Amino acid sequence: MARLKEAYNKVIVAELIKKSSYKNIHQVPKLEKIVINMGISDAKENPKAIEIASSELSLITGQKPLLRRAKKSISAFKLRVGTPNGLKVTLRNNIMYEFFDRLVNIAIPRIRDFRGLDVSKFDGRGNYNLGLNEQYIFPEVILDKSDKARGMNITVVTTANTDSEAKELLAALGMPFKKGK
Repeated sequence: MARLKEAYNKVIVAELIKKSSYKNIHQVPKLEKIVINMGISDAKENPKAIEIASSELSLITGQKPLLRRAKKSISAFKLRVGTPNGLKVTLRNNIMYEFFDRLVNIAIPRIRDFRGLDVSKFDGRGNYNLGLNEQYIFPEVILDKSDKARGMNITVVTTANTDSEAKELLAALGMPFKKGK
């Protein structure tokens, strides 16, 4: 079992029950899934970019990414239906907890000039969205094999009903939010 999942089951659930006075253990919010999206804008000009980005994302997540294709043609972006334009990975269960643990304890502290995560990135339903500018904050990525910095969007989906419940859960799991908000 993942280290963070074990800590959640033994310590954090009891802590959240005391803090928020839940009547049932099943009312306590928990992580449902983590979805990681990576856009590949240069896939049309450089077909090798898809392979490089896919290998980097699979190293980061431990799971093979799904290739996403354009649903519509957009002439302003020189995009046609069916052309590859991104990668997506959905993590659940133990792999999700292991990734979240690495994200919070290893990757986020490596962000340059980091002052804490913004609390306004909750969506109103208890889910948190985190945008990263480069994949190099993960130690799994080898700089020599990478062709360029690519950003990614990480969505942490919880079973919480409100943003405040989700913030308490993520803070208890170690997510470093900005102080004073």
